[in-house]
Amino acid sequence: MILVTGGTGFVGSALLNRLLRDGYETSTNVRSSVSNIPVGVQSHLIGGMTAATDWSAALKGVQAVVHCAARVHVMNDRSLDPLEIYRQVNVDGTLNLARQAAQSGVRRFVFVSSIKVNGEVSRPSQPFTADEVPDPLDPYGISKLEAELGLREIEAKTDMEVVIVRPPLVFGPGVKANFASMMRWVAHELPLPFGAIHNARSMVSLDNLVDLLVTCLKHPAAKGHTFLVSDGEDLSTTELLRRTAQAMGKKAILLPVPTYFLELCGALLGKRAVAQRLCGSLQVDIKKTKDLLGWSPPVSVDEGLRQTATHFLKMRS
Repeated sequence: MILVTGGTGFVGSALLNRLLRDGYETSTNVRSSVSNIPVGVQSHLIGGMTAATDWSAALKGVQAVVHCAARVHVMNDRSLDPLEIYRQVNVDGTLNLARQAAQSGVRRFVFVSSIKVNGEVSRPSQPFTADEVPDPLDPYGISKLEAELGLREIEAKTDMEVVIVRPPLVFGPGVKANFASMMRWVAHELPLPFGAIHNARSMVSLDNLVDLLVTCLKHPAAKGHTFLVSDGEDLSTTELLRRTAQAMGKKAILLPVPTYFLELCGALLGKRAVAQRLCGSLQVDIKKTKDLLGWSPPVSVDEGLRQTATHFLKMRS
């Protein structure tokens, strides 16, 4: 039995469907008895993920856990102490689950972390690597790093193997937030001032991330390691918009506005972080993932964009 936390979420639901197709017995935690989960998945009604959550019923007979549930990154978080709020779920809740999992005999614990543990921007021609010194800058990234460190401590004291995966931006059918906004801009064929951005950013399609998580569940060489993941092809913001438009059958109208002007406007409008993501680079090196696990992304960037665009257009019709 494999327990997938956050099974109603973007990544968790896709992972459950893949595991079902592969013939695995699966279960997940839900907050409501009417939660929408795939047929064939066992559900356990559990409240919020905190340091006091009782996972005993959900962990019975479980050999492996994939922990997808988290308080996700929130743009413009106005909490008085956002780090403490992230810690309650991403650190305290995660480590509480991991301790109970180890006590119940779970063999392997796969933790979905974030590339934000490495940092926000990579240097030119120096992509992030899995084993470099972490440098998280925001409360979300800090909370993910603290969870990783706590999991390694639990691993050292128990028989449970821990595998950590740090994805960059994940896209796929049903994606929301900034990626969905970008597709709406493209769908309306709006003129966009992003035609002269020469950065490089790694992304990962939902299918590729799920494929790696399944590999990490079963590959003997994965235990004890941290892995980065991507589609294996980095795109500039300009190229991403062009290829997304192509996938949608739309025309990308991209004006060649200099990046320094975009960054200045972002700073003046209080959107410095948004401008940084649009103009800065964030590359990851997946050589370790490929070499140690014999893994390669099964889906190309263009195929991932096509699947995402097809779903987006279907939902709009």
